[in-house]
Amino acid sequence: MTTDRGDAGEHLPTRPGPIPDTPERTRHAVRGYHEARFRGDATAAAAYLGEPFRFQSPFITSDDRTEHLATLPGFVSIVTGVDLISELYGEAEATLVYDVHTATPAGTQRTAEHFRLDGGVITSITLVFDTAPWQPMREWIEP
Repeated sequence: MTTDRGDAGEHLPTRPGPIPDTPERTRHAVRGYHEARFRGDATAAAAYLGEPFRFQSPFITSDDRTEHLATLPGFVSIVTGVDLISELYGEAEATLVYDVHTATPAGTQRTAEHFRLDGGVITSITLVFDTAPWQPMREWIEP
């Protein structure tokens, strides 16, 4: 084990191996991804996704982060705003609840999004929302 010098010059032990997951680290990754996604910045969003990766929603399931990120521009093009309602963070999981305002007949969609993380990166996203308003547009949503 190595040591670092603290602010007062004392020797502080450093941890060998990976940095443990903490709620703060989880929040950093999840909020970073959330903000990048709704900006349409797939490159920035990718920095918060790990391998393996799984995305699941009522319409789309993907085990490929590149495939998932490729859908972002189309999705963001219909979003007119996002209102975050609640955010809950644990050591290796998080849940966001928000309203997505869209320029579609679906209007505003209340959404819950659950994240699982490993080593500070997102490995799983599960999106939960009422699909009824989207049924008339289903043929344009599903791959």
